Amino acid sequence: MGKDVIVACDFASAEATFAFLDKFTGKKPFVKIGMELYYAEGPSIVRQIKARGHKIFLDLKLHDIPNTVKKAMSVLRNLDVDITNLHAAGTTAMMRAAIEGLTRPDGTRPLLIAVTQLTSTDQESMERDLLIHEPIDQVVMHYAETARNAGLDGVVCSPLEAGKVHERCGASFLTITPGVRFADGDIGDQKRVMTPAAAKAIGSDYIVVGRPITAAPDPVAAYERCVAEFVD
Repeated sequence: MGKDVIVACDFASAEATFAFLDKFTGKKPFVKIGMELYYAEGPSIVRQIKARGHKIFLDLKLHDIPNTVKKAMSVLRNLDVDITNLHAAGTTAMMRAAIEGLTRPDGTRPLLIAVTQLTSTDQESMERDLLIHEPIDQVVMHYAETARNAGLDGVVCSPLEAGKVHERCGASFLTITPGVRFADGDIGDQKRVMTPAAAKAIGSDYIVVGRPITAAPDPVAAYERCVAEFVD
């Protein structure tokens, strides 16, 4: 898979999701199914969207003891998603267990990526709430290296860190970057953000874009703008 725009379908129901996707006549955007939609509709929403021909990033951010995560991944592997994820903070043992659970009997599996630090986290909140006092970019790099050493395929990080992750972990180690906003858009609750064009220049492999597309007056035009700035 090459560079792509992943649309965050952060809706509360299948009805709202399909009403949105039906706007994309003749297009099959890569979509992210997150906790809100998955918890509302369950695995059937994944199967329905996959049946429509979309690639899927299942964004559930697993974080638990290794055995629990392994068993959960052994269930998710049957949903035929393209990418899924977990928290790097869950430790190397948890990440390795996740790969074991995600790998099918024939040896295939979805791509597995690790969340480093959420793009709503900044240096101040990381120090205050998590008692992590290293610079945030060093923390992200450490999590990225830990994920790579555990055998994962890449990380979720802010676009600000994507280039550094590639320098540290190699060009083939994927960077999936939320926190992308248009230059003339509202950053909402994000703190470490970048435009699609800047994310492309710095080396992001995928950008995840939610409200700038889903809440736009013309979502298809907003999606096409993202593609033009990031992919084309």
